[in-house]
Amino acid sequence: MGAYATHTPNVLFPIGEKVTDFARSGWILVVAGVLFLGAFFYARRPMPHRKRFQVIYTTHIAAYVFLSVAISSLIANILKIAVGRARPTQYEEWGTFGFSPFHAEFNFESFPSGHSTVAGAFMAALALLLPRYRFFFLIAGLWLGMARVIIGVHYPSDVVAGLAFGAWTSFVMAIVFSRYGLLFRFVPGRLPGLRRPLRLRSPQIAQHRR
Repeated sequence: MGAYATHTPNVLFPIGEKVTDFARSGWILVVAGVLFLGAFFYARRPMPHRKRFQVIYTTHIAAYVFLSVAISSLIANILKIAVGRARPTQYEEWGTFGFSPFHAEFNFESFPSGHSTVAGAFMAALALLLPRYRFFFLIAGLWLGMARVIIGVHYPSDVVAGLAFGAWTSFVMAIVFSRYGLLFRFVPGRLPGLRRPLRLRSPQIAQHRR
């Protein structure tokens, strides 16, 4: 992988470079934050109890996604500085297992992959929120993570670690929410499940199509 990143013309680089930007935490946190604040203040208006419940439920979803991505990303960025693994671009000088802890420089922040951590957290959160599309989110998470390998800035082990840590954080956050009776219910031995399943289509549209 190090030799590939250093010496091989990367014809997939333009594709990987465009794909990898989707796994940036910034836009996810902004969207989730705006959705949370918008729903929170909207819930203060007079409305039927059923609609108020739906609006409050939206704040729980936004808070869950925001916390899953923010916490995993923060910890991953601290870890990559502490570990200080050299990126594949430094392979010639440092090799596969070159480490310079607390170097605090881009070329020594390879493990774990921050983008992959965000992808793992975001896609795992979506998989728990929309379990019917779990397989799609799994493939999307793997693709987003491997885009970091394609552009030569991470080893596969960096990506696997990031994806796993991000997904684990979303899983733990779902359990935490379930402990407070928010959004999820937790049964030992099973994945956390939503207390109230999400629908991508409104009941009125579904009824009309029938």
